[in-house]
Amino acid sequence: MTKFEHPKFPTRHGYMSEKIQRDYITSAIKKKLLPTEAHRVAQIVSLSASNDATIPIQFWQLYSVLGQDPIVRIVENFYERVFADEDWFTSVFARVGGIGHHINTQAGMWIDVMGGGPYYHGAEFRLNFHHTHNAMQLMNDKGAERWSQLMLDALDDSASQMSDPRVRLSINTFLAHFMTKYSQDFAFENRSFFGQTNPPFKQKINFMRMTADAIEALSEIEISDALAERGVDVTKYQGKKALVSKALMM
Repeated sequence: MTKFEHPKFPTRHGYMSEKIQRDYITSAIKKKLLPTEAHRVAQIVSLSASNDATIPIQFWQLYSVLGQDPIVRIVENFYERVFADEDWFTSVFARVGGIGHHINTQAGMWIDVMGGGPYYHGAEFRLNFHHTHNAMQLMNDKGAERWSQLMLDALDDSASQMSDPRVRLSINTFLAHFMTKYSQDFAFENRSFFGQTNPPFKQKINFMRMTADAIEALSEIEISDALAERGVDVTKYQGKKALVSKALMM
């Protein structure tokens, strides 16, 4: 089994990270991807990724794994594709600035949200202003589809920057979250086809620290899975009552 030693890089909140974290957690709770108490779960709200390979990396923990250089290289790969694309698409970016300008600002936004500290001055106001004034011509079905395809190509080409296999799922989750927001704000079809996203977060269940009532409140599947993780042959315990009895003995 691969062993990780995160955090590899020091982290801190940026201008956007806490607000985006809260927004995503609220959305993920509604989709049952995160537990209802996710805002208070240390492994979720921490800026450092878990070394347990079974625990997803939240996108505000990505800097702790990647640091600055891989993030910049991924963004650089993307904008090289943008500026080599068809004029109807490229020209919208070129009017704002050259490729270096876009790499710096986009990478700054990514680093800020991903736990690298305050890099994106102006936070969401700046981001919203950019989309409503500078990039409005692309905030539609056609523009979103082209942007997403180029980003997908850049991510596929940047696999070497992602040493932890959970990183790609986390980046996909990050992009899907923002694409969903933009599709709602600008009324275009959601083009979130970046690939598999983070699986539902499963909390480690420690029966020894739980009351009998708390154990009984768990679902049959949760109890069964937790017992199996501890090496218990759950096929010997049929039904929730038998599983609860076994859990109380742990």
